[in-house]
Amino acid sequence: MRADLADLHAFLAVARAGGFREAARGAGGSPSGLSDAVRRLEAALGLRLLHRTTRSIRPTEAGERLLQRLEPALGEVAAALEAVADFRDRPAGTLRLNVPVSAARLVLPRIVPPFLAAYPDIRLEVMAEDEFVDLLRAGCDAGIRYDERLDADMIAVPIGPRRQRFATAAAPDYLRRHGRPEHPRDLLGHACLRGRFPGGALYPWEFERAGELVRVDPTGPLLVGLGGATDLAVAAAIAGTGIIKLFEDWLRPHLDSGALEPVLEPWWQSFSGPFLYYPGRRLVPAPLRAFIDFVRDRAD
Repeated sequence: MRADLADLHAFLAVARAGGFREAARGAGGSPSGLSDAVRRLEAALGLRLLHRTTRSIRPTEAGERLLQRLEPALGEVAAALEAVADFRDRPAGTLRLNVPVSAARLVLPRIVPPFLAAYPDIRLEVMAEDEFVDLLRAGCDAGIRYDERLDADMIAVPIGPRRQRFATAAAPDYLRRHGRPEHPRDLLGHACLRGRFPGGALYPWEFERAGELVRVDPTGPLLVGLGGATDLAVAAAIAGTGIIKLFEDWLRPHLDSGALEPVLEPWWQSFSGPFLYYPGRRLVPAPLRAFIDFVRDRAD
């Protein structure tokens, strides 16, 4: 049994669009040409793949089963053809990344502008969200996450600084009014600005010094959703509302300017930097390969 690849694409286009005329508008062909292609495919398979009426077209049971296997298979074919672009001097196409808000703010600004300048034929789409997603289902080529959140079947490439710290800080005015904590447990008597992950869990406050790990669960007047609302907590800390705990790099401009002062700095916990990750079971598209090579060349 043999089926022409173009006929398979025609069947997929018609099934997605729900009609020959609609598919022709999207594919740039003719309804009659698509109809002929689907008939050839049905003849080659010896099966009816589409129910046709004057008002609608929908897949048969056999057509549905073929669709389920055909879409990912043709996606792999497209990726294989796109990977040939690696042999060109100027890789082209779209690269889609899914990243946490912290990476969009702290890691990518130093990488994206020079990367796009080096590869003007690549278009970059960045989706910033703190909820872990299925890359393929989200239509993304790669993502950025920290190592404890990577699946075993992913290939990981270090990106950005390899060591980072969580910093605790408060405005000078707040510390004058309420005093300076000397131990993490002192935070239980302070107004603390907390964050909540998309899944609902509170962002943990952990501190470490000389091998001693301390976890505290302070309360305060403000709780924000991590990601888009994080800057609100930073602004509240600068205004003297309470103590904030966040990436050191996020707070660094305000620490350097004096708008915030370090709190419990000897207890600031460090952690490994983020990774660019992508599925290891598929061919790497040319724009992603260019980005991977660019990141490796600029490794900190």
